[in-house]
Amino acid sequence: MPSLNLAIARLINTGNDSFAIWVVNAPYPSGYVLRDCVWPPHLTQAWLEWQQMFAGHSRLDISPGATSQEANPLPLDFVAPTSTQPTSYTARLMQYLGISLWGWVFEGAILNSFERSRGIAMGERTRLRMRLEIRDPDLIALPWEIMQREPGQSAISLSQHILFSRTTSEVEPLPYLRSEQALNILLVLGEDEKHLELKKEAASLEEILSNGSVVGSNYNGYAPCMVNTLLQPTPQELIQQLETKAYNVLFYAGHGLQGPDGGLLFLRPGMTLNGMELAQVLTSTGVKLAVFNACWGAQPAAANHQAVSHSSLAEVLIRQGLPAVLAMRDEIASQESQTFIQAFAAALRKRLPIDEAVAEARQQLLIVYRFNQPAWTLPILYLHPDYEGELIKNFDEGITELPETSIPGIASLVSNACLRSLSAGGKTSLLRPGITRIGRTGDNDIVIPEPSVSKRHAEILCRNSLTGATAVRTYYLQDLSTYGTTWVFRSDGWQQIHRQEVPLQSGMQLKFGSTKSQPWEFIIDNSPG
Repeated sequence: MPSLNLAIARLINTGNDSFAIWVVNAPYPSGYVLRDCVWPPHLTQAWLEWQQMFAGHSRLDISPGATSQEANPLPLDFVAPTSTQPTSYTARLMQYLGISLWGWVFEGAILNSFERSRGIAMGERTRLRMRLEIRDPDLIALPWEIMQREPGQSAISLSQHILFSRTTSEVEPLPYLRSEQALNILLVLGEDEKHLELKKEAASLEEILSNGSVVGSNYNGYAPCMVNTLLQPTPQELIQQLETKAYNVLFYAGHGLQGPDGGLLFLRPGMTLNGMELAQVLTSTGVKLAVFNACWGAQPAAANHQAVSHSSLAEVLIRQGLPAVLAMRDEIASQESQTFIQAFAAALRKRLPIDEAVAEARQQLLIVYRFNQPAWTLPILYLHPDYEGELIKNFDEGITELPETSIPGIASLVSNACLRSLSAGGKTSLLRPGITRIGRTGDNDIVIPEPSVSKRHAEILCRNSLTGATAVRTYYLQDLSTYGTTWVFRSDGWQQIHRQEVPLQSGMQLKFGSTKSQPWEFIIDNSPG
């Protein structure tokens, strides 16, 4: 699936309101563009009014830039009503902020890169995976999920053509991820300041998570789901449970508090666990997705009216190598939460990628609680930049792994290929007929035990086709490394590729990791095998 990653950062030396917006990852080589811009006062005013309208109980007392000198009324009249009924102020404010955020981000070269990337996705008959990285902590609190091109069009997180999530690039490599066919959930109910009946709440959540929706339960490929519940565990009990069984989802409901190390989860009176501590056990036990139904899981801590960098629970977990985190931007009502969880669990059990499941559940919140209410804007999804969002393996993936099965007898008609190390005494590794995985750890097909090589560094894809009666096999190199340290030697020297797919020709030289690492030669044996 084509992916477009954008990053936003404040330019410290050119004024407090100066920012850079650039493309970190694009599905085509010339899509990596950058532009400088200034944060406009009307966006600050719209954001302040949004907080007063929708987050009066628990808003961050920070501002993304200088506030406007005069509190002029916002020009909300340009937001056209979608029916003959009068449009409420909340709906017009939400659309105004969404359209203003879109106009600030998607302008000039950034818009051109977005449009072309979306065109590539449409040409491949798939969605564009759009990931946004907010490097300025003051901007994280904004509801970027409501970005909207113009009245009448869907918000970016509700679009049928885009899968929207947030990310960060300063991350630890992904741990080894198990291939699984079932949803294995550890449900943790911690201390709740509202003093809810925990056993009743646990039974309700177990029912929602296990059964999903009526529509989902009739789905032919519906994956099984197992839920184990811990009520107010000690930190040691939680860690022991995670280490004892192979869970792929942690679901936490309870009280949370912001802090510099990912904040605190209140497991039981007097016993807490901070984000850094939780990250260590989640990444070491193979959990792919952590869901937090707790206040402020997606928000940074604040000190002296300034947001603290990389302090939100979601960011801390992603930076430590967790594949996916779903947290709330603000407090969510119990009924809204249950509606979202039910739709989300059903979508996961349909084997949808996590970002697609979030989009489907967000749509359900919109349907039930309406556009002009904040419910659908509250879930915030963070994905690791190297993670494609697969929680449960799709039944059809085996076809992708062995493409020659779709063309009977092709394996005996086409050439074979290998990678040959050019170092003294180096080895030669035959490539698989589907996907050959290259990386530092032992679960790869070609293991390169060098510190500069990522755990899952690259893949070589083999694709088969027939031209008339002639069988044709082509090979492509796909970079998956954390920092884009895959190299191809061309006529003008070594060229770095970053999350790109490039065609391979026999005789091409490759490097994985540092430019000083051992070179490899890609070779095609044209004699039929």
